[in-house]
Amino acid sequence: MLTRRRSRRDSLIWATAPTVHRHGRGAASPQPSPITRTAQPAEATPMGEAPPPHGHRLSSPVKGARSQARLHPLTDKAANHRLQAYETAVKSSFDRILPVLHDLAGLQRDKGFIGKAQALAEQTLGFRLPDHLLNDAWIKGLDLPRLHAACLFETYGRMADGFFAHDPLKGHDTREFDTFLQSCGFHLMDVTPCADGRLAHTISYVLRLPFGAVRRRSFAGALFDVEDTVSKWVEVEHARYRAGVPNTADAPTRYLKTVVYHFSSRNPAHEGCAAHGSDDDAAARAGLERLRAFRQAVENGFCCGASVALLLIGLDTDTDALRIHVPDAQGHTDLQRSLDTGHIYHQTLSMTPEAARRHILEQVRRQAPATPDEGMVTLIARLVENNLSQLDYVVRRHDGTYPDQGHAERFIGVGIGFEEIQLRNLTFFAYLHTVEEGAADLDVGCRILGGLNHPHGLPIPVVIRFDYHGQVPGARERAIARCQQVDRAVTERYAPLIRDGLLHRLLVVRDCDTRGGLERVATSTDPSGRGGH
Repeated sequence: MLTRRRSRRDSLIWATAPTVHRHGRGAASPQPSPITRTAQPAEATPMGEAPPPHGHRLSSPVKGARSQARLHPLTDKAANHRLQAYETAVKSSFDRILPVLHDLAGLQRDKGFIGKAQALAEQTLGFRLPDHLLNDAWIKGLDLPRLHAACLFETYGRMADGFFAHDPLKGHDTREFDTFLQSCGFHLMDVTPCADGRLAHTISYVLRLPFGAVRRRSFAGALFDVEDTVSKWVEVEHARYRAGVPNTADAPTRYLKTVVYHFSSRNPAHEGCAAHGSDDDAAARAGLERLRAFRQAVENGFCCGASVALLLIGLDTDTDALRIHVPDAQGHTDLQRSLDTGHIYHQTLSMTPEAARRHILEQVRRQAPATPDEGMVTLIARLVENNLSQLDYVVRRHDGTYPDQGHAERFIGVGIGFEEIQLRNLTFFAYLHTVEEGAADLDVGCRILGGLNHPHGLPIPVVIRFDYHGQVPGARERAIARCQQVDRAVTERYAPLIRDGLLHRLLVVRDCDTRGGLERVATSTDPSGRGGH
């Protein structure tokens, strides 16, 4: 019976795998294999139009702009080349998995299959396949969903280890930004994007900030945990008093909490934030309410709300343009006022760099509800300038709008860590200490990945990860125990999917005080198939 059920799934996989198109909410449409597919650009807003009022969509670079010779005068070409090389290398390593498994499915009855399979995997994927998943293929056929999960987990592990070893995004070089941030009047920038994988590149690509200088915690709907953020604020302030890190306590700087909500300019009714029913205004309101709750919590508990600053940003997941709600000097944010970086891109495209920077500063000041804080103005102006490079990046790579307007995540990341995930639509985040507290985010992730993978017979890959501080006695052992605890809860919560081979888990830990890679604890693709139990 188990063999027949697996065979039906396998036949479904290979009836559809060559044309899997990760587009929208799990929809599939015929196209070339993941290695050779080409993006089909969508219609975009014409250049030079007037700035949209609140509630309208941001303007985006024009269709066909990729063929134009002109780059934006503020575009960092070297950074764009480096980021493109990294994105291409990482995503192509994941996209090679399905074609290899498709070929293996056709070879599994051949004489010498194991040798052929390993040669193909080493040549194409760069690693050998688990022998126990190949040995009995001639008897009962390949367990292709399990093999898919094993390949994905191995690819993820290699990607993560390379990230920590080589720092390809130069995210550990934080000195310049730390100095700049403090000059603007802030000693830490704490950013919460939505957990949606289309925002996973917010720090390193959209905002072009060194990830090592920014605290990032992603939550569904960008609804961050207020208590956790207050605890982080306390930790940061304590370090300022005791160690003068990142600056001394008498320095006139504040903790900057930022929320990044999102929306879709191409399909606003269906591809916005699922946690807010694709309602842009609701997403913005909820983000601002959570920011105000954090500031109120600090004021109520410590009587020093002046040490907290708030910033609300909207991200168009189709173009990477920003909608920045500029606060005034008193910290007040007006949701009816916002700065559109897509429009600024068009306004400044023909200017000199100096004139473009002056224009950006003027526009930032103009969008504040009242007299702005000049430090905040300077910071936002830099974020705008950084984002213009990203808009050019999307123009050159995708003709101005991403072809995957919906979800296309490869796996779910559960737990604490994932600093290395800096790419759009690679991972759905579920930051949590226990499954119970993060059940809502995890359920959303399973619905998304299930919609993408299950129609093709592919499983939901889940990476359970807990980072720890190696200098703390017993921290590694506690991180491993936490992984196993979460794995048991996942196994119980999603028992039917696990029973049918449609959800697989990888358990890893990492010492975040070093540049070392991941330590593998267990995986459900091991011979026992029992994950962390």
